[in-house]
Amino acid sequence: MNMKNHIVFPIALMFFSAVSVANAATSLGVFGDWEAYTERDGDKLVCYMGAEPTKTRGKYKVRGKTFVLVTHRPADKSTNVVSVQAGYTYKKGSETEIIVGKTTTRLFVDKRHAYAYDSKADNNLVKSMARGAAMTVKGTSSKGTLTTDTYSLKGFTAAYKAISAACKV
Repeated sequence: MNMKNHIVFPIALMFFSAVSVANAATSLGVFGDWEAYTERDGDKLVCYMGAEPTKTRGKYKVRGKTFVLVTHRPADKSTNVVSVQAGYTYKKGSETEIIVGKTTTRLFVDKRHAYAYDSKADNNLVKSMARGAAMTVKGTSSKGTLTTDTYSLKGFTAAYKAISAACKV
């Protein structure tokens, strides 16, 4: 088990706490290089999983935490939402690429996060992640610095099954 991954979720919880300040996350467990959680957004259940990169590359001096999340919000009929926290502000108008095997998915950027353009892209990306062994995320900072982050997909499927069961999706 990679102890580095245990650092990601205090950051992820801060991301989610902007939505649900008073609600604490409940761990569903550590699955390989991924962790899974549930929490409440008011009376709505939210289930999510995430991981930090196993390798980062780029000519940057300072960079914040970076991670990938997959989130289910069944009360909002929202499942498989993939998001990337860059650890920096993305270059305005740029896109981020997620590469799994031979499949490349482009994501739009919004300040420090990147998201798939639609639910079909999210669903296809999750399917690729479940079949893959590794994933590469490429982005460009507001200063023009290209970053390449590599994520292990070990434990992805088990974590995904845990959040899907918890949210009954």
